[in-house]
Amino acid sequence: MPFMPDKITSVIARESDGNIQITFTVPFSVVRKAGDETLKEFAKDAEIPGFRKGMAPIAKVAEKVPQSKIIEHSLSHILPKALSEAVTDNNLKIAVYPKFELISAEEGKDWQIRGVTCELPEVAPGDYKKAVQGAFRASSLWTPGSGKPGDKKELTVEQKEQVVIKTILENVKITIPRILIEEEADSRLSNLLSRLEKLGLALETYLSSIGKKAEDLRADYANQAKDAIALDLILTKIAQDEDIKADPKEVDSAMGIAQASKSGKDGAPEDTDGRKRLLESILKRRGALDFLIKLG
Repeated sequence: MPFMPDKITSVIARESDGNIQITFTVPFSVVRKAGDETLKEFAKDAEIPGFRKGMAPIAKVAEKVPQSKIIEHSLSHILPKALSEAVTDNNLKIAVYPKFELISAEEGKDWQIRGVTCELPEVAPGDYKKAVQGAFRASSLWTPGSGKPGDKKELTVEQKEQVVIKTILENVKITIPRILIEEEADSRLSNLLSRLEKLGLALETYLSSIGKKAEDLRADYANQAKDAIALDLILTKIAQDEDIKADPKEVDSAMGIAQASKSGKDGAPEDTDGRKRLLESILKRRGALDFLIKLG
């Protein structure tokens, strides 16, 4: 391949925790072009003394705009194209938009940027039916204090569900990328903080009431996130293996309920197709769980 001076290059590194690091080298010619485009955009709304709004020379605008803001906006020009090329060149199927870090951005030199993302992990379900059936047999065995010897314990649907979840999490091999765990844990923590704010409680007060430190709560959420993500991926794989479909009537019903709950809340356009795909995936996972429960 011929040398291309304006070509953004990328190096991929797969980490043991499932994360994927993408290190970009951005030629300074590309940086300069993005910076020029950024300043032109800022100039349209710039209010500089002695000039009409949007009419100030670019040099004057550059003097007034903080360098950090120019860099940040320049990255918004650079990164989408750089990421798209890296994904195509390396045949990646990324699961989340990367978290980017600017490693170096010296004047006149190529920039170095690191992005951290991941792909959805492979699920090796093994003989999940045998594992679940074995767990049900073990759960129904007589134990002292549970009736007469020889009697079988009858599990409720809720108990069977817990047996299934515990069994597949323990027996199905899967490595959850750290970035997925962090994002889900962050989401759970954000939801907690939102609820506490509505109740007028400070996080410190809540932590004191449950006898935990902030790092303990974060660790709890990380563990919960890991299990929740693993469960979703495993059930999705089982639904595929067992060719479990979502009932169109259930999807339509869920769509109607979701639309009714959203109605009037805001004026943002709704992604109907995206919502439908989400509900279908949820119902397929529920179907996979019901399939496993019936093995007991």
